[in-house]
Amino acid sequence: MQRRDFLKLCAAATVGGAPAVSADARPHLYARATLVGEDGKPLRAGRVPANRNLIFHYPYASTPCFLLNLGRPAAASAQLKTVDDRPYEWRGGVGARRSIVAYSAICAHKLTYPTRDISFISYRAEMSVGNKFANVIHCCSEHSQYDPAQGGRVLAGPAPQPLAAILLEHDAASDALAAVGTLGGEMFEQFFDKYAFRLSLETGGAPRQAVSGETRVTALEEYCKQQVKC
Repeated sequence: MQRRDFLKLCAAATVGGAPAVSADARPHLYARATLVGEDGKPLRAGRVPANRNLIFHYPYASTPCFLLNLGRPAAASAQLKTVDDRPYEWRGGVGARRSIVAYSAICAHKLTYPTRDISFISYRAEMSVGNKFANVIHCCSEHSQYDPAQGGRVLAGPAPQPLAAILLEHDAASDALAAVGTLGGEMFEQFFDKYAFRLSLETGGAPRQAVSGETRVTALEEYCKQQVKC
């Protein structure tokens, strides 16, 4: 989604700067956060490696997200629904090839998420014994599998809805990326309730601190000690 199209979509989805009340799942806007690399400089879309798990936190200090370069254009759009049957349209990837996408890394089934110690959920480019699909986000906790090229659509497993998409803004002139909101079924309140004590320890007592200005992108293998494969 290019900046002009995104701003038009956001204008239609808000009233007085706040998300509009609607029967469908409109974009939920948060503070804008530029994606930066380990060097602290803005991450360029053209330098995001293909088929590699990258992680950043947004829209809160404790809520992890996947940044993925699929290596091929994502679908131009996908018609999806939340668990409470609210429809929404995901409008594809960003970047020169429209191959860059981002999703909440909180599984929509039992809220499994990557921690500093271990990750049961990640993007898998290859098929395996427990993964009959290639190029999916696979949660090994209960084997929910999501298609990142189709807005996080559920392909297999017990997940009741797609992963919430993170809305990215791409500046074609600078090739910079920024997170600006979410789309789809957010799981943040359930996440905060379920992991309250752990999240407080992980964030120094501020799991609900809003992310703004910038957010650092890290390779998943550098962020956590162990990735579970299935």
